[in-house]
Amino acid sequence: MLLNEYIAIGIFIALTVLVGVIAIVLGVLFGPKRPAGKKSMPYESGMNPIGPGTRRIPVRFYLVSVLFILFDIEVVFFIPWALVFQDYVKAGQGMFMLGEMLVFVAILLVGYAYAWKKGALEWD
Repeated sequence: MLLNEYIAIGIFIALTVLVGVIAIVLGVLFGPKRPAGKKSMPYESGMNPIGPGTRRIPVRFYLVSVLFILFDIEVVFFIPWALVFQDYVKAGQGMFMLGEMLVFVAILLVGYAYAWKKGALEWD
């Protein structure tokens, strides 16, 4: 039966859920139960903290980080392409594969140019 191949995945998912539940239960059972003012204060290298513990972060920071993740993940697609490219060259489909990657890079460059033109990469 084909479902036998998925038993290992099911066991892995069950074990990860079990480890997560055990970690949460141990934290609740053995964690601190009496919070105090001093214990709740943030630790600042032995210095008394100045100002609030949370500060507003500019939206530009999030925009730059999302763009970094987006372009970083898209570049990861080069690795499997590079691994199979030689096989496609031997099979006579190298130009097709190269064209596909050039289209992908062109789409990336259009997105990069758009982000650059909108000023999303400026850091003030």
